[in-house]
Amino acid sequence: MSDRTGLQAGPALQKFQDPDWTLTGEERARVALTQLETLWINTGTLCNITCANCYIESSPTNDRLVYMKAAEVAALLDEIARDGLGTQVIAFTGGEPFMNPEFLAMLEDALSRGFETLVLTNAMQPLQRPRVQKQLAALIAAHRDRLTLRVSLDHHTQALHDAERGAGSWESVLKGIDWLVGADARLAIAGRNCWGETPAQAQAGYGRLFAEKGWPVDVNDPKALVLLPEMDGAATVPEITTRCWSILRKDPADMMCATSRMVVKRKGATKPTVLPCTLLPYQPAFDMGSTLHEAAHASGGMFVDGAVKLCHPHCAKFCVLGGGSCS
Repeated sequence: MSDRTGLQAGPALQKFQDPDWTLTGEERARVALTQLETLWINTGTLCNITCANCYIESSPTNDRLVYMKAAEVAALLDEIARDGLGTQVIAFTGGEPFMNPEFLAMLEDALSRGFETLVLTNAMQPLQRPRVQKQLAALIAAHRDRLTLRVSLDHHTQALHDAERGAGSWESVLKGIDWLVGADARLAIAGRNCWGETPAQAQAGYGRLFAEKGWPVDVNDPKALVLLPEMDGAATVPEITTRCWSILRKDPADMMCATSRMVVKRKGATKPTVLPCTLLPYQPAFDMGSTLHEAAHASGGMFVDGAVKLCHPHCAKFCVLGGGSCS
């Protein structure tokens, strides 16, 4: 027996298998790119620490995504200018970006071209090296209004933060944040929404910490304090159908993949790869091409003329139902 998915029904049939139809035979939701507002660059998956639940499995040994080169980033920025894509933000993530030997060069390149830039960092030892701090301080002084450093502080208490990131990480990250504040950096904090707290309780907890430390972060600004929904690849989540937009009263144009793309370079690859978002670094089925132009017209499999079919649990749990956005 089969349904409109064309897949054979039976015990082996699972969700998120067919790019066009859900397990119930309904049309799968998709999201079109309305405007490439944010281009994410993964600088590589190597990190100075191993977190308990890192979505990208970054660690001191994971080099599945290798270091991006400054010349490769420059080529993407050239493409944005040449094709008039109107991209406003270049966002850097990892791994830990400050471990990439060419990161400061690509950051300076993006800033010198007039882009808003966002850097996701743990603010620990790689950022705290004197050479890095000297160069970063110069970039902050020259481009402060267009450069945001978003530091991962998983909870507003030492016990829960260290439970995620390892003993001693709390003291190290606080030292890094103190330096950024002293350098007059535009600072944002990213926490996790997985501790059984309401948003109001989390905001209050972070507010007490920020006041105690004298950090200029507005807990009521969702761009300054970003509370990200937790992701569990083993969790059961519903598939998103075209009907869900009206049921949930959500607009596909508000999803992260409507305004952003992610670029990674996998180990052994000769070129970077464009992906729909930051959450799918290891799934070749979501590869959109090696250039932004190719990605804008990707068709077949998970795409139709650049639109993304929401055929992954993260699409449902993090973005549509969780309301999360890395941007």
